[in-house]
Amino acid sequence: MKKIDLLQAPFVQEMIETTTNLYRLGWDERNGGNISYLLQEEELAPFLDLTKVIREIPMIFDASALAGRYFIVTGSGKYFKNVAKAPDNCLGIVRIKPDGKTLEVLWGLSEDGLPTSELPSHFMSHIERLKIDPEHRIVMHNHATHLLAMTFTHELTERALTRTLWQMCTECLVVFPEGVGIIPWIVPGTNEIGEATATKMQDFRLVVWPHHGIYGAGKDMDEVFGLIETAEKAAEVYTYVMAQGGVKQTITDQQLHALAKGFGVTPREGYLA
Repeated sequence: MKKIDLLQAPFVQEMIETTTNLYRLGWDERNGGNISYLLQEEELAPFLDLTKVIREIPMIFDASALAGRYFIVTGSGKYFKNVAKAPDNCLGIVRIKPDGKTLEVLWGLSEDGLPTSELPSHFMSHIERLKIDPEHRIVMHNHATHLLAMTFTHELTERALTRTLWQMCTECLVVFPEGVGIIPWIVPGTNEIGEATATKMQDFRLVVWPHHGIYGAGKDMDEVFGLIETAEKAAEVYTYVMAQGGVKQTITDQQLHALAKGFGVTPREGYLA
């Protein structure tokens, strides 16, 4: 049976649209940021010959827990502004071999390209989120500007940062009632930063990398983009508020409790009075 043009696949179009938006918003300058998207075999089959392996790439991380799984990922050193015009160069579809330490490239990553250097971090987070949410599919990392700025000026504890974000926009508590996780500053592209992020992913879908950016996870692209977008909007409002002289009034804990009850969400225990 003739395969459908892969560039028409919904998951490829989502990657193009999302990377274009992230670049437009200034959250993924140059080759900053990365996305990995867990795919099902039945999604790929109409578009791709899954028996044809272009080449293999060794990994520094044992992803045996994801053996046989398929992902579309952004490439290492690839500029998000170029994804729309050269998707086969900037993106790649890979499958993890049974040994857990080898990637099979099935499409893309042309000119001997490699997946994002943060792929081990992504895989670690995918493993942890799948334990919690079987519908989980997306891990996204970017440098959302105002959230990044807050890591230089705001108290870097999860409770304090979460409370500030909840108080800046009414929808924040509803969108991420579990709050925002924070790891220490760690060299990116290492297993160490991946392990720290994955540990936080056991409790949070948003994890802040101080002085660097943010990681988000969820069941689809809209959910993850929306999570980061909502937290970033709150951080932007906080920036304006501080520039205007600081907080004089805000959403109270009593009001946040009422909000949680109204929308049927449970705020992280101990974060509200």
